[in-house]
Amino acid sequence: MNCFANDFVGEQPLHPKQNVTGAEQVRKNWTGIFAQVPDLQAKLIAHTIAGDMGWSEWHWQGKHINSTEFNMRGVVIVGLRENTIAWARLYMEPVESLPE
Repeated sequence: MNCFANDFVGEQPLHPKQNVTGAEQVRKNWTGIFAQVPDLQAKLIAHTIAGDMGWSEWHWQGKHINSTEFNMRGVVIVGLRENTIAWARLYMEPVESLPE
């Protein structure tokens, strides 16, 4: 978790109740995600960096421990400071399944 600044601020503008502060909270959140989705795969679709900002498009998928699908896609925008991620805005949403 050394890639996150100690005063990291994570925002989910579409889900503000899920905002986080601090690298320790990021660690706790991801520990919980990996416990629930142990086979999580994160595919980086595209990315770019301009100055102190980075933009990335992601596809996250796996199986929850109860065998239900975990399937999310979206964009993460980050602010960089002194070789750490100082802030992030996550725009990740569940992928809808098409009817068969």
